[in-house]
Parts: sequence; C-alpha cells; structure tokens
Amino acid sequence: MTDPRITQLAHTLLHHSTKLQPGEHLLIEAFDLPEAMVVALIEGAKRLGAHPHVALRSGEVQRALLDGADAEQLDTWAANDLDRMKRMDAYIGMRGAHNSAELAGLSESDAQKHARLYQTPVHGEQRVKHTRWCVLRWPTPSMAQAAGRSTRDFEDFYFSVCNADYPAMAEAVKPLERRMAAAEHVRIVGPGDTDLSFSIAGVPAVACTGGHNVPDGECFSAPVAGSANGVIAFNTPTRYLGKPLDRVRLELADGVVTRATAAAGQEALDAILATDEGARSFGEFAVGFHPVITEPMGDILFDEKIGGSVHLALGRAYEAANNGNRSDIHWDLVLIQDERRGGGELHLDGELVRKDGLFVVEDLLGLNPGELGKR
Repeated sequence: MTDPRITQLAHTLLHHSTKLQPGEHLLIEAFDLPEAMVVALIEGAKRLGAHPHVALRSGEVQRALLDGADAEQLDTWAANDLDRMKRMDAYIGMRGAHNSAELAGLSESDAQKHARLYQTPVHGEQRVKHTRWCVLRWPTPSMAQAAGRSTRDFEDFYFSVCNADYPAMAEAVKPLERRMAAAEHVRIVGPGDTDLSFSIAGVPAVACTGGHNVPDGECFSAPVAGSANGVIAFNTPTRYLGKPLDRVRLELADGVVTRATAAAGQEALDAILATDEGARSFGEFAVGFHPVITEPMGDILFDEKIGGSVHLALGRAYEAANNGNRSDIHWDLVLIQDERRGGGELHLDGELVRKDGLFVVEDLLGLNPGELGKR
C-alpha cells in the first residue's frame, strides 16, 4: 500500500507545482529514489491525460561518469538530453542521496566541465527557461544523519515540510513580494561585522511557494550589478559538489567579491570563485520564511527556505529576476538571523521589516511562524 503522504506529494507536484495539463509531456528525473514515488507521479500524470517520461539516475553512477569525462563525452551526453528536454512541457527532478558526499574528490576541472558543457545547456538554458519545472530532495538515511535526526523522525519532518499548505503561503507572501518589487535599497545587518548594502531597484521580485522547489518558502530578487558593498558572514554550513564549507565570509566592493574566507573549505571556496568572472558577483538575493524549517541540515533546497533567513547566490542570475550576471555556477549561501544565532536586521528602503528572524511590520506578520493561513 502506498504511503498516503507520497500520494499527497505527487498531487502537489503535478497540480500545484507544474500545473500539468492533458496532452503535455512530463520528464521525471529521479536519483536514488524509491519506485513508489516515481510510480505515483506516473499514475497521477496519466490520470491527467498527460504523457510521463522517466530517467532513473544513480549518484554513484553519476560520479563515475563525471570522473575524467572529456569534452566529447559531455557534449554528446548533453546533446541527447537537450533534445529530450526540448520535447518536454514540464520537468520534475527528485534527488535521493545514499551518500551526500558522493561527489567529494571530483576534480575541479571535471566539475567545471560538467557545469559548462552539460548543466548550463540542458538545465540552465533549456529546462529552466522553457519548461514548468520543480525540483526536490528525497529523505534518506544520509540526509537524516546530516540533519542530526533519526531516519523515521526526519522522514516525518520531510513530509510535514513538503506537504505544507502552499496555496495559503502564496497568499501570505504577496505583501512581501510587493514590498521587494517596489524597494530600491536593501541592508542586511548581523552579528560581528555583517553589514551589507545593495540596490534591487528595477529588478523583479518573485515569490516562491511550491512552483519550482519543494520545499519552498522564499521571495527572491537580485542585487543590481555593481551595487553590493560591505561584509556578510554566513552562518550556515553548506556543500558545493560534495565539498563541505562553513562560515563563509565575503567582502564586496562595487558588486564584486574582493576577499573571501571560510572556517572550513577555503580551497573549495577559492576554486568556486575562480570558475569565471560572474562567480565573484551575486545573482540572487532572497528572504526565507518556511515556518517548519528552523534548523540547517546541509541541503540547500531546505536551508535556503529557513524561516528568519536570507540568502544570496554567487553566480548566474535567474531570468525571472535578472541582474545580468552570467556564470556557470549558482551557489546559495544562507544567513539565519534568529535570536538564537545572534539575531540580525533586514531593512528595505531604510525601514526595518524583520528583526531577529521575525517580521515586525503589520502587512508581513502573516509570514511569521504560527501565523500562516490565519490572516
């Protein structure tokens, strides 16, 4: 018997996230996933009169493919998958992880070639721009371990997060979306020497409530090119291509990172910034507000939605909030501003809108924990 939480999640992905329609083609790409979830999506798509297609992937196999891959292999791989992606109307990507560090030890050269020759054309240029897409993780023992939870406890947490009331969230975030769309200036203040300012004037604001990511719960824009100045010290551990980094601190002048340090992962940080010119500038700024996600777990699709957080991404900007920054990377870094972590402030056009992780202006109170759906 299928877990009803799986059925509910499949329904959310098909009806709310991708809004799949009769006659459309859906690509389901699944890494190390239970067959029950894939089958639930196939059956749900067929009930809608759509055409499901499946690519079953393995993290271990992916690691073997990328290790030492030359340009000819990657170009052919990308050409095949790009042709299929062009035929799709919608995409659901789900990733399990038997080993969250599967890509550790992969050379920077191999990682960068994969990003440039495969990820950018297939996903960055085609899937993101031309399909209705949604990506999500799948709860595994390795994810539970990273989150410091038992396997069963983490699974319960996962479904409570991913099966949130996204329609209610979509209503509650509208005032924040309006504020960010109208704002010209952002200032982020935090413990130590965090004090970063930048403009978002003229850059669209986009509310995310289960349309592209599950879990979801953020509103994003992007700093105007050349406008970011100051210091930001991120307090959330992260990984990039399997490599752990922690306490990343960035100094910026006129929109460009001039100094970058990490308490752990300095070598990886230096390599990331050396990817290309755009890797040293921000392509995204976002405010996180998911009421159930309160602790980092080393998975960016969860951590960037933490209630009371902000995140900025080095590298490529999204088309929906395009500041012109181009790069083969898009790497999110999270700063949690709740009281337990030293607090912090978020200002829009000089007005304090959130303090110590809680919104303090009337029209945004509905995004605070415990308030979703009540206003």
